[in-house]
Amino acid sequence: MKTTRALLHILLYQKKGVSEKRCQEPFVRSTRRADSRQMVPDTFFRTGKWFLTPLFAAILSVSAVAVCLAQDDTNDALVEMVVGLLHEQDKEMRSLAFDQIRTECKGQAATERFAAELAKLPPDGQVGLLTALGERGDPAARATVLDMLANSSDESVQAAAINALGFLGEAADTKQLVQSLSADSEAVKAAARASLVRLQGDGVQEAIVAEMKQAPQAVRIRLIEILTTRRALDTIPEILAAAVDDDPFVRVAAMESLGQIAGPEHLPGMVQGVLKAEPGREREAAEKSLMLVCNQIEDADKRAEPLLAAIGELDESERRSMLPTVGRVGGPAALQAIEAAIGSQDPELHEIGIRAICNWPEASIAPRLIDLATTDDHPAHCTAALRALIRVAPLSDDRSDTERLELLKRAMKMCTRDDERKLVLDRARTIRTLESLHFILPYLDQPPYAEQACLSVVELAHYRDLREPNKEEFDRALDKVLETSKNATVIDRAQRYKKGQTWVRPAKPEPAPPVATAKPKSDQPAEAAAVEPKQPTSNPQDTAAKAEDPPRPTPMPVIFAILAILVIMLLAVVFIRKSAK
Repeated sequence: MKTTRALLHILLYQKKGVSEKRCQEPFVRSTRRADSRQMVPDTFFRTGKWFLTPLFAAILSVSAVAVCLAQDDTNDALVEMVVGLLHEQDKEMRSLAFDQIRTECKGQAATERFAAELAKLPPDGQVGLLTALGERGDPAARATVLDMLANSSDESVQAAAINALGFLGEAADTKQLVQSLSADSEAVKAAARASLVRLQGDGVQEAIVAEMKQAPQAVRIRLIEILTTRRALDTIPEILAAAVDDDPFVRVAAMESLGQIAGPEHLPGMVQGVLKAEPGREREAAEKSLMLVCNQIEDADKRAEPLLAAIGELDESERRSMLPTVGRVGGPAALQAIEAAIGSQDPELHEIGIRAICNWPEASIAPRLIDLATTDDHPAHCTAALRALIRVAPLSDDRSDTERLELLKRAMKMCTRDDERKLVLDRARTIRTLESLHFILPYLDQPPYAEQACLSVVELAHYRDLREPNKEEFDRALDKVLETSKNATVIDRAQRYKKGQTWVRPAKPEPAPPVATAKPKSDQPAEAAAVEPKQPTSNPQDTAAKAEDPPRPTPMPVIFAILAILVIMLLAVVFIRKSAK
């Protein structure tokens, strides 16, 4: 153990950059205690720094095994050594102790001994020890962690204690964790959420549901999200009930959750959630969640069948109201119901049928949309069908890029308003080919569409695998963008792409906490953005430092000698144990 402590100090002196004079003394102190010294040859220092870390780890691990073998599985000596390291002033010393607490020194007695040191440490030491005890996973530390949570006023310590409860806690701790979701500290709230996601044991999910039913709005929403992350399928009935809650924010969270964890067997309950949703964004988001559940059915032709069966139990007005939702799912059965509505002499039902077919999820419906856009008696219906055609034309499927672009060009010829033409230019950027660039470029010279065309050009240039093989054409296009655009972001992107640099899309800001009087909002679906890898950059100072620091010879003989000694020591302990028996 003394050798281990000596090597530990050598390692830390090297890491901390202690003066060469001190580090190269023939012998160094093994500990900071005046009555404990250990002589260590300076060979360790002359052979370089890098090998000491794995060497110390090997020594400490073998020492732990030897102690266990020699003392009938009692590792009191190692535990006390680790406890001593916890009180060292050097942070690296303490971090090594935390590593040992996480993985070594097994047993409940050792856990209780470590936990007893919590109250004796400063806040930063308490945070480290709480984290290590949590990752150690021994529930013997739970009571001490709860005491620390109740008695500490330090936010970082509270957050660490809450985080540890996620590993060590039980169902009875759910209430404490749920209360922490309303804390003023963001760190405490984040730790509480992570612990509620991680908490295991009988009755945990039931306890979360019980808290969800009586919690205030913001906490209910977070608990629904937590149950979703936990994949708590047994709680789907409670989430279905939340989907028809009077609070619109709770409804939105519940339907979003059901879109991720519910199955086709839950469609009847989700239909009620769609009917309860307010028209507009909430209704659209609810319909899309229901669509995601229907898409779990592998056979696309049968995806609408369970939904139509659920709708069949509704009254006439509710069945009409659900028809646009059916359109989002698609399939032969859905199309049959929608066509019946479009062919109806009832103007209201006809309009509902148009809205339903305009929600169709893939491009096979394009011929029917073209027909409606050119033959329907109502201009608004024609416009809706045209916009739906523009939406589905570039969707990825078994068509070639050329076929997708040709359909989009046909839609452009059908446009009679600038808004639809801009929409075509926006959708063209999703077909990542040189032909798409050629299609967009002429619109840079037409003022009503120039800014949208500039944006679509830089969107195509964003993809290096398209831009680099066609660099000359893209450079000319980007020059035109720089001459035309008035948008600062578009100009910046064009300049970067010309230089072969990348551009990272800004992250979406975190949504603001919901307010009871506000209208619910749901984010519109956004297409995934590919971010090009950043090019590695070199730091001249780093290069110079590397040049001034010649490589040291590998101290393999020293390593092998020490490892051989350790193996011999271990074998000797085993031999003594067997002889004693």
